[in-house]
Amino acid sequence: MDYRVIHKTEYDYSESVGLSYNEARLLPRCTANQFCRATGLVIEPLPTDYREREDFFGNRVAYFSIREPHQRFVVTATSEVQVESQEGLVDLSRGKDWESMRLSLRQQRDPQTLDALQYALDSPFVAADAELAAYAQASFPPGRSLLEAVHDLMGRIHADFTYDPDFTTLATPLATVLAHRRGVCQDFAHLAIGCLRAQGLAARYVSGYIETLPPPGKEKLVGADASHAWFSVYVPELGWMDFDPTNNQIPVDQHIVVGWGRDYGDVNPLKGVIFGGGEHELAVSVDVRNLGG
Repeated sequence: MDYRVIHKTEYDYSESVGLSYNEARLLPRCTANQFCRATGLVIEPLPTDYREREDFFGNRVAYFSIREPHQRFVVTATSEVQVESQEGLVDLSRGKDWESMRLSLRQQRDPQTLDALQYALDSPFVAADAELAAYAQASFPPGRSLLEAVHDLMGRIHADFTYDPDFTTLATPLATVLAHRRGVCQDFAHLAIGCLRAQGLAARYVSGYIETLPPPGKEKLVGADASHAWFSVYVPELGWMDFDPTNNQIPVDQHIVVGWGRDYGDVNPLKGVIFGGGEHELAVSVDVRNLGG
């Protein structure tokens, strides 16, 4: 599938901003089944300096500063991406039982497994604890294959939790999400990651977009899409596999990856430091268009 993604972020300030330094993680990365045909950022006002790099996790990062007074700040990321379908390539019976996979994660010394070990550790937004371990336990009986266990966990999160965009913020603790069974995609991804880490497994946070379809007979609204998040589990000898608990599906060809990390904090789409500005209003719009292919 070929997609065009337009992600627009607008800040309007009550007072003038004299200087700002910014980092944007808005440009999709290339993966085994994703190819970026064209990507770019349009920044208003024009930045004084701009450069791109890869961060520790291999994500594409744009750094820029604006050194002229302004009360409005707009960043528009436009990307054209080809996603190769994974239909028919997913076999949940592949791999050993989850206990053996956990042991392999500690014993194997190949570069990919050593890199995956960092995702088994606590991170700022996700700390494994007894409550997460207790919730995960039903999906991880002895002898069950790792992928079947993770698939079951994904389904349980989808069934047990209500999507509620008004309930949580970035500061809402994961314990609150678990207690009230409400949240949004980033909360559900963090929850699954915490459950897996509580079992001694490696799981990472994936940030990106998903193609959404309008109701039958309705036109798709421009800008009505949003950023999306899901998680990926490491399977020794097989690699990483993605799961989307918000939609209870294994990504096949509708998910577009921007980046990944230990949790949301590693792939924040846009962050920075400003001098001045006073109060501000934020507006974000995302449009994901299927170009065919």
